This record gives sequence, structure tokens and C-alpha cells, in this order.
Amino acid sequence: MNIRILIRNVNDSDMASIQRIYAHHVEHGLASWEEIPPTVEKLTDRRDGILTDGFPYLVAEDNVRVLGYTHASKYRPRPAYRHCCEDSVYVANNAHGCGIGSTLLDALIQRCTAMELRRMVAIIGDSANLSSIRLHEKAGFKHVGTIPSCGFKHDKWLDQVIMQRALGPCDSTLP
Repeated sequence: MNIRILIRNVNDSDMASIQRIYAHHVEHGLASWEEIPPTVEKLTDRRDGILTDGFPYLVAEDNVRVLGYTHASKYRPRPAYRHCCEDSVYVANNAHGCGIGSTLLDALIQRCTAMELRRMVAIIGDSANLSSIRLHEKAGFKHVGTIPSCGFKHDKWLDQVIMQRALGPCDSTLP
């Protein structure tokens, strides 16, 4: 499928589409370890917190609909982590294999680099989530660890895969 993808900042009218995309992943996948899909209102509150913290929140759309979304957020809440962020990328179930995840992640990396963040971390739900692992590898992320069987969802134990990539000069200069 060859579609034209526009990446733009999120707006309020996107939140129902984002909720549908995320709900599918919560109910059927392992990318999110939530077990009950949050409401549009809850996801809007989360989005508002991410934007208030100054992080990017982007959507991919064609001329008709939202195909996926991505955002960065605090990696950890303590001040020493302020130069590091965590990414999230979700693609609509009927839009996989079209390059949307890569396009979103590349745009997020560019935005976070421009913010002078120095490292991006990906916390990937399950070592069998090869599509997410490959997406991140393609974007320059390296595997830095796996926590075995630290989650339980859909009647099975899940590993947590930790990947990371440098942004900008990373640790070669002081912030």
C-alpha cells in the first residue's frame, strides 16, 4: 500500500482516534501492559501532561484518518533524568506495514534531538514483540537489557525489553 503520510502535532479532535488505536493494542497486543483501555478523557489528560512537560506528541494521518501516533515523555521523574526521554509509538491495526511507525519514530527522534535531549529509551512489551524491536533497531536503538517475566497479560508471562539510542552529542559534551 502506497499512502501519503502527514506528520503533525496532535490536537483535541485526534483523541477519539488515538483512543481506538490504543484500545486495540491494550485488548489484543502486548505493546501496552494496560489491561483495560483508558477512556478518551484519560488519554487526553495523559496527553496534556506530556505537552505540559514540553515533550512532542505527534500523529500520522492520510487525508482521511489518523493512522498512528507517537510521543516522548519523561523517562523517570527525578531531575537527574531530565536529559533522557522514553518513546511510545502506536499504529492503527489496519495500517501496519506501510512505514507509519518508522516515519513517526524518525520525526519524534528529530524533535527530541532539537530539544537537546541526549538519550531516548524504548521500553518494549515482550521479547516476542519483534515488530517493535525491529522498528527501534532500524531507528538506531541498541538492546541494553531484558527483564524476564516481569509482566503477566493474556495468560502468559512477559519479558520487558529495554533499548536506547543517543540523541545529538549525547554524553560527549555537558548539557
